[in-house]
Amino acid sequence: MKVFILAGGEGTRIKSRFPELPKALIPVHGKAFLEWQLELLIGQGFRSFVLCVGYRSEQIARHFGDGNALGAIIEYSREVSPLGTAGALKNAAIFFQQTSLVLNGDTYLAADYRALIAFHKQQALRPNQIGSIALTHVQSAARFGQVIINREGRITEFREKSAPLDRAGYINAGAYVFEPRLLDHIPSGKAVSLENETFPDLLASGAALCGIPVKGSFVDMGTPEGYAELEEILRK
Repeated sequence: MKVFILAGGEGTRIKSRFPELPKALIPVHGKAFLEWQLELLIGQGFRSFVLCVGYRSEQIARHFGDGNALGAIIEYSREVSPLGTAGALKNAAIFFQQTSLVLNGDTYLAADYRALIAFHKQQALRPNQIGSIALTHVQSAARFGQVIINREGRITEFREKSAPLDRAGYINAGAYVFEPRLLDHIPSGKAVSLENETFPDLLASGAALCGIPVKGSFVDMGTPEGYAELEEILRK
């Protein structure tokens, strides 16, 4: 199974601290952030990766090369202009030929990704099932936006980030398993967000998305606060 990592963003929230680096190469406890992600996945048996890159993509490609040093195969999908999380996947369509694991390139989730895939394969027997989303439970969903699921695990609603959501709940943990037909719902050549556009549109069209609560450390490292938190977690 291929693993797509969405690493094309400029990292505006943390750029002031690392102005010369893309988010993927920001050093965290002695290693580039993306290296921590890759080692976690390789440790679980994944070997084939597609890095969806844009901002300072040449630096990322020089650092990781073809993946041989890590015991993996790394390919690159480059975007000329920013395409957002959904647009980046559409841009990588030539690689997206089967059920695939997709990760945000600025979140660290120390979960069992094989369990997420097994859950998706079970749910994929349902009509119109297009994807499964890893969910993590937080005490305050206000900064992230809340994901509502029913008893069967099907997602019924995505609630936007807002102050009234300052309560405990499930949030999107930035890890997905998608069927290739997801790309049919993403327009070509324009910036599109999975979280803000594609997912709500899929629910509105009657397509099925499921959510699975996962255990493990979850950190959005794209902010100074998140960066400090991840440093502490990896130090331990």
